[in-house]
Amino acid sequence: MFTQHTPESAPAASRPLIESTVAHLGHLPDAVARLAESPEMLGAFLQANDRFEASTLDPLAREVVVMTIAVRNGCRVCIAMHTGRLRQLSASAPTIAALRNGETLDDPRLATLQGFTLRVLATTGEVPEAEIEDFLAAGYTRRNALEVVLGIGTYTMSTLANRLVRA
Repeated sequence: MFTQHTPESAPAASRPLIESTVAHLGHLPDAVARLAESPEMLGAFLQANDRFEASTLDPLAREVVVMTIAVRNGCRVCIAMHTGRLRQLSASAPTIAALRNGETLDDPRLATLQGFTLRVLATTGEVPEAEIEDFLAAGYTRRNALEVVLGIGTYTMSTLANRLVRA
């Protein structure tokens, strides 16, 4: 139903977004090609993702947030892409498997982040103060807590859109 756009077939406003993605990744991911149908959607995701990538969460922590959302929302393309990213980051096989299967991570600090991400979702942001304190006690900051919300927003948008367009 949704067109697998090329730089030539995409709406004019999506073309620069496609070009910058290809320049950054070296290829045009299927999801981006399909999301190009809406320059607003594609642009919003890319901008939000840039902000999330610039957060103070380290790269592995960001991937824990992303994979937690991707698995929760059943986004196969996200799970596959971010499994690759985890491998690039030299994440352990047990860490990758646990994230892919929605299981609690063995690393206590990352498990706290994973659990906090799920609690933000389950409580629609109204995480009990004691649980926020646990998050902080694991070495995260109040800024990190808000960055988790940024990641949730970014990848909820991505996973839902990807599922909608059958990416």
